[in-house]
Amino acid sequence: MPTPKKGARLGGSPANQRKILSNLAAQLFEHGAIKTTDAKAKTLRPYAEKLITKAKSGTLADRREVLKHIPQKDVVAHLFDELAPAFENRNGGYTRIIKLENRAGDNAPMSQISLVMEETVTAEAERAVRAAASKKAEKTEEAPKAEEAEEAPKAEEAEEAPKAEEKTEEAEESEAKED
Repeated sequence: MPTPKKGARLGGSPANQRKILSNLAAQLFEHGAIKTTDAKAKTLRPYAEKLITKAKSGTLADRREVLKHIPQKDVVAHLFDELAPAFENRNGGYTRIIKLENRAGDNAPMSQISLVMEETVTAEAERAVRAAASKKAEKTEEAPKAEEAEEAPKAEEAEEAPKAEEKTEEAEESEAKED
């Protein structure tokens, strides 16, 4: 028998907590950001990140596994087709929690949990390095072509140079005979 989670639950029962997390994750994927209590946001974060990691692989088995947790097919399709490719360069940290002011009615601490869609600094740096490497590769490919183009006139000059030397030698011989 599995050991129950320590501490308070988000609902009353484990089934209620699973439904709450399922609905919160579906709303997060659909809207990109949601406002909720700190406790729910902190519980939702690892739940949602695991689902995004499964969506990145994109296999049918992973799609069915995510459908177990989030039964809305349109949200799961949006997660696999649009969100997962956006997170392709990330290894984690798909969500961000920002603390907000306390709720007016019951003074509950509130947070906004949102998907981090912008690229990381390291991903931008890697893309810049790849771009620089491809430009360098293009230049190195163009350099041999340019050298070949320069070598062709040099080769023609080299062929003409012995002919010119032969002519000068013949001219010297004819001058020597005349003297």
